[in-house]
Parts: sequence; C-alpha cells; structure tokens
Amino acid sequence: MNLDELQRRLRELEDREAIRALKARYFFSCDRKDPAGMRACFADGPVAIDYGAVGKFENADALVEVFTAIACHPHMVELHHAANPQIEVLDDSRARGLWNLHYQLIDTRQRRLTQLAGFYEDEYRKVRGAWKISATRFTVTSTLVLALDEAAVKAVCAGRSLSAPE
Repeated sequence: MNLDELQRRLRELEDREAIRALKARYFFSCDRKDPAGMRACFADGPVAIDYGAVGKFENADALVEVFTAIACHPHMVELHHAANPQIEVLDDSRARGLWNLHYQLIDTRQRRLTQLAGFYEDEYRKVRGAWKISATRFTVTSTLVLALDEAAVKAVCAGRSLSAPE
C-alpha cells in the first residue's frame, strides 16, 4: 500500500468517526433540550428533513422551532439511542449513513410512555472542515404507547406506527 492510499484510508476513518460524533451530538442535544446544539448539527440553507408525523422541513430552523415548542419542556423526558451506524464516505465533502434508533419518551404530564424503533437515512456534507447533516429521513418500524395509571399500565397503541397500528 502506498502513502496516498494510506492517507486516503486514514482520512475516511477520521470522516466516519466525525460523522458518528456529529450524530451523537445531535441526539445528546435532543435529549438535553438544547435547540442551539441541535441546530448546529445541520448545514445552513436548504436541507431535506422528513420526520414523518413530526413533519417535513426545508431548513433546520423550522425543525428547531417545532422541537422547541413540542419537546423542550421538563415534563417531556426523552432518550434517543442510536445503533448500528452504516456510514459511507462518498468523497471529501459528501457522505451518507443509516442508523437504527430506539426512542423513548416519558410524558409526565400526560402519564404516557412512548417507545419507537426505526431508522434514519442521512446525507452529510462537509462545511468549512466540519461534517453537517444535509438531509435526513426517519422511518418508524414499531411503536408502543402505554398509559401509566396509578393502578395499572395499559397499552394505548402497539404496532408499526401511531396512525396505523397492526
């Protein structure tokens, strides 16, 4: 293996690790109710964000606005757990990735527990030396919603999605 090939492979490994760190910062920002941290994970300008029932957005600021209104409250206790990243570096400035997600929300006001599983399909762009999310789509593969009453726990929804339980 020549020096150029070794440098290319090292750069690709560094890029993959930077993308892993980017996605981890995104989830950490969501769980910590940090809109500025979440926004910093996305490229400026037009981006394609498709979060299904949450909405479709053409820029990260619109997503952050909805996130702030819906999720940034003490009674909304969230956990995003991503796994199995499959990251493909396409060139020096573009990459894509697939991620599994287990999401849990405890709404202490409504006394509900929601668990989702699904996967992200992401595109990344390197901007001024830093990787940013330039497109993302989340697809739900399973949903469980439980009502947390004092006397009992009751399944409200169990299936593929909230809108079409199976």
